[in-house]
Amino acid sequence: MEEQIQPSWLKSTNSENNIYTFMTKAEIIEKTNEFLVEEFEVDPAKIMPEAILKDTLELDSLDYVDLVVVIETTFGFKVVAEDFTGVSTFQDFYDLIERKLAHVAA
Repeated sequence: MEEQIQPSWLKSTNSENNIYTFMTKAEIIEKTNEFLVEEFEVDPAKIMPEAILKDTLELDSLDYVDLVVVIETTFGFKVVAEDFTGVSTFQDFYDLIERKLAHVAA
């Protein structure tokens, strides 16, 4: 039997029967913060919902490319530049990921 690979936004609740549940908002935030700390070497204490994403992560244009790749790899959906319109804070960023996941699930 071929092993199935599941997107990280799905949690297996019963791998034998392939029953999945979607990540909660808290799990999305936790997963997002984990990859931000790992990939961008930011102090986890600086990641606050109201903090400015670009300033906190010290992002330049190349870092945005890296951010897109990590999002796509972690959550299994495509991101385009227009998706970041209106994204300023970490809360905006979490909301973007939640919206994109909801769209993929629909």
